[in-house]
Amino acid sequence: MTGLGREPGAPFGVAEVTGPSMLPALAHGDRLLVHYGAAVRAGEVAVLRHPLQQDLLIVKRVAERREEGWWVLGDNPYAEGDSRVFGAVPDDLVLGRVRARYRPRPRGPRSALGLLVWAFSAVRPVLSDRSVSRRLRAR
Repeated sequence: MTGLGREPGAPFGVAEVTGPSMLPALAHGDRLLVHYGAAVRAGEVAVLRHPLQQDLLIVKRVAERREEGWWVLGDNPYAEGDSRVFGAVPDDLVLGRVRARYRPRPRGPRSALGLLVWAFSAVRPVLSDRSVSRRLRAR
């Protein structure tokens, strides 16, 4: 994930998703509206610093609160790079909550119907998935 824009001290910023770890909810190239400093709860999607490489921002779904911090998982069970690899994420590395995603318009010529479909699906709120904690316990 890369940060695209946030004014210092501003509560909201934009970030871009890189990689497949959050499929199907978020795709490579999606832009995210991030509410920095917002509290997170289990089931929500958050932006955080990678615990082992803190200059790297990552986006993951918060699964549950543990004694050491937040257990976070990607929505794509076949992608690596979440708490199954690096463990719980301390509170101070959780930067904020993802509020919405925006899918950029595809390049090249598109039909009117294609543009309408894109316009209808381009901006969506990123909702909580409360079942993530149940799925974690089922593993």
